[in-house]
Amino acid sequence: MEGNQITLDSLDKGTDNPAFSFEGENRHYEECGGPRSENQEERRERKGRFSTYCRKALQPASKAQHFCKAHAKVLRRVVLGLLVVAYLCYFIAACYLNFQRALPLVVITAVVVFFICWEVFQKHCRAKVLLLLRPVGKCFQKAWPWLKWLPWVALLAGLIVWLVLDTGRNPEQLISLGGFCFLVLFLFACSKHHGAVSWRVVFWGLGLEFLLGLFVLRTTPGTQAFQWLGDQVQYFLGYTTAGSSFVFGNTLIEEVFAFQTLPIIVFFSCVMSILYYLGVMQWLILKISWVLQISMGTTPTETLSVAGNIFVGQTEAPLLIRPYLADMTLSEIHSVMTGGFATIAGSVMGAYISFGIDAASLIAASVMAAPCALGMAKLVYPEVEESKFKGKASIRISRGEEQNILEAASNGAANSVGLVANIAANLIGFLAVLEFMNAALRWFGKMVDIEGLTFQVICSYVLMPLAFLMGADWADSPLVAELLGIKIFLNEFVAYQQLATYKKNRLMGLEEWDGSRKQWISERAESITTFALCGFANLSSLGITLGGLSSMVPQRKSDLAAVVLRALLTGMCVSMLNACLAGLLYVPTEVGDCAMFFSTTNFSSTSYTMYTCCKQLFASSVLQNGTLSFTGSWAEQAGSVLWLKECCAYYNHTSCAWTF
Repeated sequence: MEGNQITLDSLDKGTDNPAFSFEGENRHYEECGGPRSENQEERRERKGRFSTYCRKALQPASKAQHFCKAHAKVLRRVVLGLLVVAYLCYFIAACYLNFQRALPLVVITAVVVFFICWEVFQKHCRAKVLLLLRPVGKCFQKAWPWLKWLPWVALLAGLIVWLVLDTGRNPEQLISLGGFCFLVLFLFACSKHHGAVSWRVVFWGLGLEFLLGLFVLRTTPGTQAFQWLGDQVQYFLGYTTAGSSFVFGNTLIEEVFAFQTLPIIVFFSCVMSILYYLGVMQWLILKISWVLQISMGTTPTETLSVAGNIFVGQTEAPLLIRPYLADMTLSEIHSVMTGGFATIAGSVMGAYISFGIDAASLIAASVMAAPCALGMAKLVYPEVEESKFKGKASIRISRGEEQNILEAASNGAANSVGLVANIAANLIGFLAVLEFMNAALRWFGKMVDIEGLTFQVICSYVLMPLAFLMGADWADSPLVAELLGIKIFLNEFVAYQQLATYKKNRLMGLEEWDGSRKQWISERAESITTFALCGFANLSSLGITLGGLSSMVPQRKSDLAAVVLRALLTGMCVSMLNACLAGLLYVPTEVGDCAMFFSTTNFSSTSYTMYTCCKQLFASSVLQNGTLSFTGSWAEQAGSVLWLKECCAYYNHTSCAWTF
């Protein structure tokens, strides 16, 4: 047995385990005339030759591996250069074939190139440029105390001149301007420390909000860019049908609200998770945060969270700065909360777009809310402590824990299930509670001979002055106030759903009034309401915000509860400031040639264009002593009488008495 023992020495020499030897079989094989088994020296010699052969065969691969490790930086630059050259060829080809079609690609490329060049400048040239400009800086240093006010005075004078000229054509815009000023003064009156307000942050926040609104609503490139972006989002969300129709069937996704809208949230959450895994969202949020930080002078922690709120919700954005929450000041925490209340998440934005809400307005409202939320948060709760992050140029954003892109997609879809269930449960609960409240209010109203008393009616009376200050017409103000009340006391999901109903009624060309009930609001009021509802600032979000942040920093639960009500109020006012700006900058849509429209339409169905043109035709018609005549350009149209008959088939007017 001693000869069969396995020692460390024998293991080093490669001795096999005797328990697995086939000694009996080999002996039997030899007895039957088979070749004799090789001895250990021959076996070892053969193994040595085989390993030598393997080493020689693998030698090129080993050399290639060592070469790649030694020249990793050069190879990385070569591969990156080849990719850049390939993209440049693609970019030139796209622009050469159709520059108009490639315009979005040009804009995206220009933005990316700008930030890449800026990073290169910051890394390699910033110190040298500052050194060269130091003599110039010394010259301006003495005059800087009064010189720094010149740009502000010039901007203020330019703004006043522009407002005078612009509001002269549309005086109703002055109401929105007055509402904007009223809300800012109201927030200043609610400030925690009036003397500590940093007006640089406030003015920069309002200024960036105004410039973004001006770019989106008044300039042709801005309007086209956001309209294009909204269209792409709509096309993108349309791909949800491929998954939801397979799971639920075409009948359900066409007829049932839950199967139409809620799968969009699953799809959007899945895509966002993939973008986070790839680092795209982190890069985008960091760049937006950088712009806000250098212009407004806020700390990187609060700025990064507010920038993240443009894309993600009120509990997801603070995850970007989770390691820093414990050391943030009360003012910074207030800014984080305000950013969450003043914006909406990208996932639910997709659901609102599926309702029929204008995608460009939703995207613009969420982007405009970020600088305004920072500015108003610092107005209501100014910084009176010394922030630990004030001197930091940037902070680190942690990446996800997913191992690959498939896991990221799966986690994103799975994590959205809770959000979908939460939305569905809230809709069922809130709509049921609203119907119960309305039934109770109607019962109490009947006791004192008040018919039709509902929660919406109460909101329309209480919030009607506020809706009017935002810029809605007095006739539209009750419905706008009703939607605003639903958003504040229930949630914005229900309010947007009702706004979508009003919009569909208008686009279908229904009569504006059905007896004493208004069936839709004007296009201007729609735009104002879209901006006013864009935010999570409602009473039900209080618990969501407190619960989410308390789970991240349980030791600061009392601090979170101390500032959450101020943040909720500030978030509400930020959305209404956006609405005032939308009313100030709104440009009415010009109606085309109605005569041309009537000559090409078949009058088989109504539309908003038909409604508008029929109203013009009614306004120009004169019925006197049984004789019908037309004024203006309609008098020259041979088909005016026929078109009037067709309009009277859908709408009521005194001139229609002539047709019967």
